[in-house]
Amino acid sequence: MLLAIDCGNTNTVFAILDLGRNGGDRTVASYRMKTDHARTADQYYGWLRNMMNLEGVEATITACIVSSTVPRVVFNLRVLCDRYFDLRPRVVGKPDCALPAEPRVDAGTTVGPDRLVNTAAAYDRHGGDAIVVDFGTATTFDVVDHDGAYVGGVIAPGVNLSLEALHMAAAALPHVDITKPQAVVGTNTVACMQSGIFWGYVGLIKEITARIRGERADLLKGAPMKVVATGGLAPLFAAAEDLFDAIEDDLTIHGLTVIHRYNEGLSNG
Repeated sequence: MLLAIDCGNTNTVFAILDLGRNGGDRTVASYRMKTDHARTADQYYGWLRNMMNLEGVEATITACIVSSTVPRVVFNLRVLCDRYFDLRPRVVGKPDCALPAEPRVDAGTTVGPDRLVNTAAAYDRHGGDAIVVDFGTATTFDVVDHDGAYVGGVIAPGVNLSLEALHMAAAALPHVDITKPQAVVGTNTVACMQSGIFWGYVGLIKEITARIRGERADLLKGAPMKVVATGGLAPLFAAAEDLFDAIEDDLTIHGLTVIHRYNEGLSNG
């Protein structure tokens, strides 16, 4: 079975997957923990084994793949795989982890592993000429070319990050949760903040996706450009407006399986 580890700035997801021969992968278990660069390999394993025991999960890990936007955690994740599973993990973005399509960006640019993984997943499920909107610590827009290559994108502050900044910078403003407001015009402070954040991000998504489509119109030659959303807040925004063609809550984990399979094919070929 494959252990796919997606380490983001806020949370880290450990997914155990039973890979079918012709697709049809089955997620055996999925666990989420707070990202902490000081956590050791022993702590990772103790927590992971305890979670598996609580759910009665029996799984023999035969391969590991890691995507991490936090470089400082990669060493201990490598040690986890080596010490407890006797495996050398593939790490997205490292030379020994090939991509189905190499990114086409400015020379010397380092692309976040999460964006490469999301690109691979979106292309596998929806084909090329797509935009991936990922609601994470940052809100990112990744452009997938016709052949599945990452060709650039946009990085905006994340929704929760914006709320936290507003609360921290203005002493009179409280901390609020993001939700769809009942009206655009708020009649109290909380409603005003929720409206500003919610409809502000709806506008941001609409404008950025429209401008990406406009810039690529000549390349698309009239073909549609799909918008695929992922991240916990995607359904919230989708419920308000017709913003996305698809919502994929497991997009990043699926991308890790795509990249793993591609590398296995290279190794066996």
